[in-house]
Amino acid sequence: MKSTTRRTLAAVVTGVAAAVGAAASPAAAAGAIPVPVPLDGAETALGMELPEVAGELPVPTAGAPEGPRYVEGRLLPERTLPRLPVHGGLPGADLRQPLPRVLGDDFDHAAVDAPAAGLRTLTPGLSLDAPLTAPNPGALGLPTAKLPQAGLLAPAVRTVPVADLGVGPGL
Repeated sequence: MKSTTRRTLAAVVTGVAAAVGAAASPAAAAGAIPVPVPLDGAETALGMELPEVAGELPVPTAGAPEGPRYVEGRLLPERTLPRLPVHGGLPGADLRQPLPRVLGDDFDHAAVDAPAAGLRTLTPGLSLDAPLTAPNPGALGLPTAKLPQAGLLAPAVRTVPVADLGVGPGL
């Protein structure tokens, strides 16, 4: 087999493997990366039941900002520095803790499940206007002076975090 044929075949196989790996990635589809905390070795070495801990880290993604909006009578657009939307999430946690039967025989485990919650934010923006008006036909097409205007577009945060607490046998 020629070296060019081998190189072409290797490039094709690499491309297919990358495409299959990207399509099968659960983190890319879910928007959060699972983070397990392995405590099995310590549990075996100590000879006792340890808590089970796992977490999720969200993957933030930036959205497209709204474009500037021109308003009649202003020299600069209304949103000079537009707000940038960023989508991500709050980190999630899953914790299962054995209890020494404090609450009775039916309650030997406690669990907290707080999945990653969606988070939508908008960065601060800025709205400015020049200290001149638009060209005035009554003043031979020259702009007139006015007070400059500046406004801060406040940031926004939207999320709905949830958590479940449970106590029971062998959660």
